[in-house]
Amino acid sequence: MFVAANRFRVIPAETERFEAAWLNRESHIREVPGFVTFHLLRGPAAEDHVLYSSFTLWRSRADFEAWTRSEAFRRAHAGAGEAKPMTLGPPQFEGFDVLQTIEAQAVTT
Repeated sequence: MFVAANRFRVIPAETERFEAAWLNRESHIREVPGFVTFHLLRGPAAEDHVLYSSFTLWRSRADFEAWTRSEAFRRAHAGAGEAKPMTLGPPQFEGFDVLQTIEAQAVTT
């Protein structure tokens, strides 16, 4: 498994627009082999930004890298950065190979 995350420092006055851009977009990610799950995360607020992260789980690093070279990736990111800036700089990418997974046990009643 491979985790791909991007951290965004969003300008406080732009949080609604940032969230709407993510929540209303066509991601095209479901059609990509190896995709497992996606989460958009909102974190703590600082004086000059609100921290957000996009978090995806992939079957493998190779599957993630194939996504970044795919037509689906190009469609999902078309027009990115064309509007008024919403963030303090570009996103910070972080990629991780999963070493251990612990899942909840099924509860029986």
